[in-house]
Amino acid sequence: MPLNSSTPILRFPPALLLGVSLVTAFAAPLEPRFRALTVDTNVAVGYGVTVADVDGDGGPDLVLCDAKQIAWYRHPRWEKHVIAENLTPQDHVCVAAADIDGDGKAEIAVGAGWNPGDTVHSGALFYLEPPADRTARWTPIRLPHEPTMHRIRWVKEPQGWTLWSAPLHGRGNQDGQGVGVRVQRYLLLPDRRGPWTVETVSDQWHKAHNFDLVARSGGNAVTEVLVGSAEGAFRGMLSGTGAARGPVSWTQVGSPENGGVGEIRSLGDAQGSVVGISPMHGNQLVVFHPPDPVAGASAAAPVLGRREVVDDGLIDGHALACGDLLGLGRPQIVAGWRAMGRPRSVKVGVALYVPVGNRWMKVWVDDDGMACEDLALADLDGDGDLDIVASGRSTHNLKVYFNESTR
Repeated sequence: MPLNSSTPILRFPPALLLGVSLVTAFAAPLEPRFRALTVDTNVAVGYGVTVADVDGDGGPDLVLCDAKQIAWYRHPRWEKHVIAENLTPQDHVCVAAADIDGDGKAEIAVGAGWNPGDTVHSGALFYLEPPADRTARWTPIRLPHEPTMHRIRWVKEPQGWTLWSAPLHGRGNQDGQGVGVRVQRYLLLPDRRGPWTVETVSDQWHKAHNFDLVARSGGNAVTEVLVGSAEGAFRGMLSGTGAARGPVSWTQVGSPENGGVGEIRSLGDAQGSVVGISPMHGNQLVVFHPPDPVAGASAAAPVLGRREVVDDGLIDGHALACGDLLGLGRPQIVAGWRAMGRPRSVKVGVALYVPVGNRWMKVWVDDDGMACEDLALADLDGDGDLDIVASGRSTHNLKVYFNESTR
């Protein structure tokens, strides 16, 4: 059953709540505990946060895309290093960080020029060229871009690394009407100063909010891309053999019900379920379960599976991640919401959703201390389990939640 405003939330401490709830489902009580550490209290918006080894020392660093700064925080003391500022007069909006050349140090790209109301002239995209001292300022190299640039990710395809980008709106669109959003793939060159080759991999949606990467069959190369849009949730299958990249084949996995999907992630289960926040900036945390195989199903006439509402009490849901934080052998969901523009009496937060039988139990990670704009999962303290890092908009903070759960 979904959690909603009429569903009572027991006000036990999170560890006690879940320990009591799961004692009959597992041999020993499970006590999820997260120790919060505030890394920064001077965040303007915190548009995007990710984890990567920036300096090559083997430790996971935090990378933050803030309104006017791009910064990284060195593990484990989290010293802040600003590497770019004011790349455009408008805000920076997204960041991607990954080691794409195998030297142990992350490469960083940034989306900026954020003005969702200007679907013609807005937007910018940069590759940041690092100096020898990676705590100093990096050199921005401007790349071709679409207006309303919104999300970017480094993608390790079977043929090698690429940079994918997705704007919020199609070029020249008004009120979600017009041409489709151009999701693009940038092919890396030995000389990163360009020009980079750009390919359009899709232009079928008119408002796309986020996308996620899926690597299956135990490999680390991406084989699927998930897209959340006003028209629903979609899965793209990458193709190609050898060094040749083929077209991306798209199928619908979630309906446009309730205004479509904003945030989207692979749940990470064997069935290929997809998690979303519906609608964009919405109130529902949903899981799209794949359907049973049906003869004659096609991309033109998709057969959609069950749409499960996990929680319909989110307030401006804007952050999402999935992983087995508790070592259950089944993935859990972490969701954050920011309540932007609402009275301060409206709570913000981050919560963990744990599968128990055919239900989901909600456990607070941060109850009203994080107006969550974005979050990510990584093992930040080397103890073998996943921790949470989150950036807050109206709370102006960056926090790490160390996973100290016990069984």
